[in-house]
Amino acid sequence: MATKPLADVTVIDCATLIAGPMAATFMADFGADVIKVEHPEYGDSIRNFGREGQELSWKWLGRNKRSVGLDLSDPDGAEAFERLVASADVLVEGFRPGTMERWGLGWEALSEVNPGLVMVRTSGFGQTGPYRERPGFGTLAEAMSGFAEVTGFPDKPPTLPSLGLADAVAACYSTWAAMFALYHRDVNDGGGQCIDTSLVEPLFSIMGRLTVDYGVNGTVKTRTGNRSAYSAPRNTYRTRDGRWVAISGSAETVAGRILRAVGGDDLAEDPRFATASGRLEHGDELDAIIAEWMAERDREEVLRVFEEHEAAIGPVYDTADIFEDAYFWERGALERVPDDDYPNLVLPGVVPKLSETPGGIEHAGRALGADTMAVLTDRAGLSEADVEELASRGVVRLG
Repeated sequence: MATKPLADVTVIDCATLIAGPMAATFMADFGADVIKVEHPEYGDSIRNFGREGQELSWKWLGRNKRSVGLDLSDPDGAEAFERLVASADVLVEGFRPGTMERWGLGWEALSEVNPGLVMVRTSGFGQTGPYRERPGFGTLAEAMSGFAEVTGFPDKPPTLPSLGLADAVAACYSTWAAMFALYHRDVNDGGGQCIDTSLVEPLFSIMGRLTVDYGVNGTVKTRTGNRSAYSAPRNTYRTRDGRWVAISGSAETVAGRILRAVGGDDLAEDPRFATASGRLEHGDELDAIIAEWMAERDREEVLRVFEEHEAAIGPVYDTADIFEDAYFWERGALERVPDDDYPNLVLPGVVPKLSETPGGIEHAGRALGADTMAVLTDRAGLSEADVEELASRGVVRLG
């Protein structure tokens, strides 16, 4: 089997919830030895998401990681942690700015112990700036980034996503920033460095068109439902059998195919809809024509007609639909993972696909402290007696 690309990289993940831990998960998927350091009593808060007694979010987000229960606020715990960091490549943390420094584990201290360390710091508003000390969560970032204001329908309140979107986007940014830093260190003969990722800025950065429009035109975009302010047609439509489909005509050729699928040459050559600006100007009329056509047909017929015309369309799936579609299984987007707690555990697969050094899932999230003894004796230089003594005082947890 091909070696995974990060097989020689060691990552310490002492962050909680989603943004920091997800970045570490991405690295674990591609072979990094990720040591998850959690509070010995209650672990990462993500373990408590959902139904009581079911650590389903942890099974997903803790995959491919080794779990160590270690109290960083205890001086002996901080010393053991410092020993772990001394031989690590990447450290991911997600405490409020100043917390690590209070424990003697800030960037200045740890970079002296390990000059080649790449430290990824995730927080609500970043390590600097007027809001650095505020508590921050993805919900606040989704509101302040402008995302909620443009999401939803004009006559409804701003809409928040039903998943950790800001956290996930921040995790992606943190992951590739860590790779940039490792490249600088290992290829360009540079040293380690500190990466400062807030939750607000990554999500804000992918909404760049809003910034450009405001700066040039003074335009403040607000909610347009499922319609687009930049292209038409674009919406979701209900079919005769009560199902839903989504279409997008953002490319000129695709828009023409959609019009021909719905109304033949007459609709495609209608002067109102012949250009992108015309379709936007007459968006209500075009939407009504498409909606009426959809409502007269079952979803399977709609999909078949659109596919015959090579017009872009997608059925609106719920999770059950996803599980029933062979596409997700054949592409590895869904993967059954053996697990002692949940025999039917299915996790999202590893993406993207690398032809020579693909990632993979070795195991789901492990029990809190399952690897404490092995990690602290092998990597921190403690004896078994040392670890057991720390466990007796609640500084570490043994699985």
